[in-house]
Parts: sequence; C-alpha cells; structure tokens
Amino acid sequence: MAKFPTYPTLYDNCLQISIATLKRCQFLKPEHFVSGKLTWSSNGNKTGSIGIVINTRSESPYLELSYTANGNPIKYSVQLVSIPSNIGKGVVWFFVCPRTGKRCRKLHLVANYFYHRSAFTGCMYQKQTYSHKDRPLYKVFGLDGILKQLESKHFKPHYGGKPTKRYL
Repeated sequence: MAKFPTYPTLYDNCLQISIATLKRCQFLKPEHFVSGKLTWSSNGNKTGSIGIVINTRSESPYLELSYTANGNPIKYSVQLVSIPSNIGKGVVWFFVCPRTGKRCRKLHLVANYFYHRSAFTGCMYQKQTYSHKDRPLYKVFGLDGILKQLESKHFKPHYGGKPTKRYL
C-alpha cells in the first residue's frame, strides 16, 4: 500500500530575509538607523512586502519587522549580533531567532512569522523531496541546473521556428 503524501512546506518557496539582502540594499551599516521596505515578486507579480527598521546605533542592535499576514498586523523585533570577521576586516552580522535563540543568516516566513528554519517542523528543502533512487542521477547528470534553466523566465526553446543551441 502506498504511503499517504504529506505535502510539506518547502523552504525554497517561502519568503526569506537574509543578511546578504539587507547588505545589498544598503540597510545594514554600522552605527546607522535606517527604515525602508522590502518587496518580493515572482514573474513580475508582487508576492509580498514588509516594512523594516534597522538600528545598529544602540548597544543591542535590532531589526524591527512590520507586515500584515492573513489580515492581521504583525510587528516584532529581531535582535542582531555582530562578530569580528575571521580575516580581520570588519564584522559579520547575524540574526538571533526570536523563537529558538540561534544565530542565523536567513529567516524564513512560515506560519506568519520569520524564524530560523529549525523553529518549524514538517518543512523541507526541494531536494529533500526527491526520491532516494533519483538523487544520484540529479548529482551525476546535473539535472537540477537543467531543470532550472527550462523553468526560467526568459528561456526560449525555439527561435524563428528552429530549436535554439541552448535548448539542444
């Protein structure tokens, strides 16, 4: 008898806030107080937005999140921690998960709150859902990259009625 499917929540499909994104958007600078808005989109359609306030001036730096989930306004803060870089240049920033207390560089939105991935049960990455028999095939033949190319927005299998070199 076949196993009943569970359809787990995939971290790959969840909204995420990462330290790298905050740095890229010029939000995370030492000794600054910055407020702004992060927006997520998929195929040109806006999927979500969040208001953020980052204070790195105080003795305990924090990130304040304010957004609406399922019609309920949610507002809370996430502590930020910096440690000296191992190469001696600057500092490395981390979030401190409000639920688990773990240092992390990414927070995932599952069940209306941004937490570290270990705070959720029943969530997986896309690769974890692949069959154990098929995983070596994906690794050997590089099928992950090929599938991502085929599913990308601007991939064209044909141009002028002829198959493209990339498609072949």
